[in-house]
Amino acid sequence: MAIEVDFHSDLPIPPGEYLEEVLEDLGMSKEELARRMARPAPKLSAIFKGDKAITPDTALQLEKVVGIPAPVWTGLEAEYRLTKARVGMREEEQRLRQETALARDFPYADLVRLGHVQRTRDPVERVRELQAFLGVTSLHNIHQVPRYEAAFRYAKSLRRRPSPEAVTAWLRIGERRAHAIACSPFDKGQLKAALPAIRAMTLESPSEFEPRLRNLLADAGVALVVCPHLPKTYVHGATFWLGREKAVLLLSMRGKWADIFWFSLFHELAHVLLHGRQETFLEYSEGYAAKAEQEREADRLAEDCLIPRKDYQAFVARGAFYEGDVVSFARGVPVDAGIVVGRLQNDGYLKPSWQNALRRRYEWGAAF
Repeated sequence: MAIEVDFHSDLPIPPGEYLEEVLEDLGMSKEELARRMARPAPKLSAIFKGDKAITPDTALQLEKVVGIPAPVWTGLEAEYRLTKARVGMREEEQRLRQETALARDFPYADLVRLGHVQRTRDPVERVRELQAFLGVTSLHNIHQVPRYEAAFRYAKSLRRRPSPEAVTAWLRIGERRAHAIACSPFDKGQLKAALPAIRAMTLESPSEFEPRLRNLLADAGVALVVCPHLPKTYVHGATFWLGREKAVLLLSMRGKWADIFWFSLFHELAHVLLHGRQETFLEYSEGYAAKAEQEREADRLAEDCLIPRKDYQAFVARGAFYEGDVVSFARGVPVDAGIVVGRLQNDGYLKPSWQNALRRRYEWGAAF
């Protein structure tokens, strides 16, 4: 029997197709081949389809049964796998090129600066880097991940549109850092009991409160992550869960105002205490319609934790908001005076610039 084998095909052709031709020339059925080789028919069927490789042992058996030398079968198998790999690489390259437009929407330079992706000018390599950073096989898949999908959904209800891709990158940074934080299983009662101690930390500097705040939250099952603000995110904080026993509280350093930091912290803690573990909550610098009621609930709890409602109402009823009045009231809570100023400005009792001397800015440095 003449044997002509093309080892340079551009198409991955399973050796099983050639085996079928040989059997036809021999007038042998697949069932007979299976009996002659003492092999289960389903396993040979996988060889015919190319799903199962022809091993050296199988090649030697075929040599005995059909008379085709074993090296021919192993050569066909090697060429098939190599050609299939080449085709796969070409297809993967094409898929990556189709995602280069999506990659341009991510803050790649900032991710390079923060050490999350490698510096490269190659658009295809950027796609690969972003896929690895985000933990997805395709940039199209980020819409299917609930934690990241929230960035796209929330953005639609804001007047100043953030970049969903930038918010996704920011969330991913927080997610990766949170995985490395050791936490006890979540304990709602322990977290609630810790709130007064957390409020007292508003009187300290970041270098003083940072270790205790992290440890206090970790003991209650909450991983605190403070991430640098990325351009076009406009986000102050976020809350999500890693499994059922670890909550993640993610804060940006946007603006560096201490009162905004603390309000955002308590706002996100309110989401942890009040709302579902399947949700991702994002707090932007302006209001939005999405989950409006849940956001109002979180605002109310944050306000009451920082400044008890009855005390605040009695204070504003007096109508005296000079520096001494604010400082005296803050000492009685106790809470940082800048938080009282921020609350008065937000509620319209003070103009935005009034008493700003009492508001502090945090320089985080290496603290976070």
